[in-house]
Amino acid sequence: MSKPLMDKAYKDWLLALKNKVQQAQLKAAASVNSILIEIYWDLGKEITSREKDFNYGENFIGKVAADLKHAFPEIKGFSRRNLYAIRQWYLFFSSHGEVVHQPVAQLPWRHQLLLIQKIKDLKIILLYANATHKNNWSRDTLEANIKSDYHLRAGNADHNFHHTLPKPLSDLALETIKDPYHFDFLGLENDAQEREIENVLIKKITTFMLELGKGFAFVGRQYKLEISESDYYLDLLFYHLHLRCFVVVELKAGKFKPEYAGKLNFYLSAVDTQLKHSLDNPSIGILLCRSKDKIEVEYALRDVNKPMGISAFELSQIIPDNLKTQLPTVEEVEDKLIDK
Repeated sequence: MSKPLMDKAYKDWLLALKNKVQQAQLKAAASVNSILIEIYWDLGKEITSREKDFNYGENFIGKVAADLKHAFPEIKGFSRRNLYAIRQWYLFFSSHGEVVHQPVAQLPWRHQLLLIQKIKDLKIILLYANATHKNNWSRDTLEANIKSDYHLRAGNADHNFHHTLPKPLSDLALETIKDPYHFDFLGLENDAQEREIENVLIKKITTFMLELGKGFAFVGRQYKLEISESDYYLDLLFYHLHLRCFVVVELKAGKFKPEYAGKLNFYLSAVDTQLKHSLDNPSIGILLCRSKDKIEVEYALRDVNKPMGISAFELSQIIPDNLKTQLPTVEEVEDKLIDK
């Protein structure tokens, strides 16, 4: 039988709960986020274990929220809504183990809440948690990547990295490419031509580099190479700060053709000869096409000796308009491109 909310058992339990919060406050200066997650875990555990002892219909969580806010008015995390979220978060992770997995626990609270609200598979949550750490994603960027199925696209491109690059460089190179890339931010129709797509990509270079991922530094557009007595122009040239190599990006508005791989192989040979420093790793090519046939791509890459990946790109809208306005600034992207 449920007990009244104001009986001695509740008061004693609430007092113990207040003591937990006070103890957590003493440690907060050392590690704000880890202590916050620790107290939220204790709160979630206490609420779910004791709510059955008090009448849930009497607004148990609302009562706890009001009492905690009265005791700790300087703390903003004790709203009724947030206590419900803490309860949901605790129930999710406690059903998979005793504590929140370390990659998730290190994320800010609102990141963690977003993950459990949008994703139900723990393995996928861990994938996004690791990607967030690696790429320093804001919450809005994390949400956009969840909506665009980043976990299905990351490392999914057709490539020849495993036989053209040594380990672990081949694995790292694979992590840097996606399939497909989402260019919805360009605002172009599906029949847009190569030069039009390239023009808008350059105008929106900040957002483009966010879609490419962390580590890309822009070198130039239509980058000129002189070979023998002829001039050749690379669509887009980047340098990757973690792979320590040049990355040539070629853009094709139509379906993949086998000859595209041969031409990109030619460009990579030229870049390795003319631009690559002796300490750089071999240059990598990324060929972006509107569509591709996997069998054709496999045949085209089979005997190519330069590392390259072939991905599709989409112009359809993926990221909601309200999120587009919240993308990081140029300064934020520049800060993320280079590890401090």
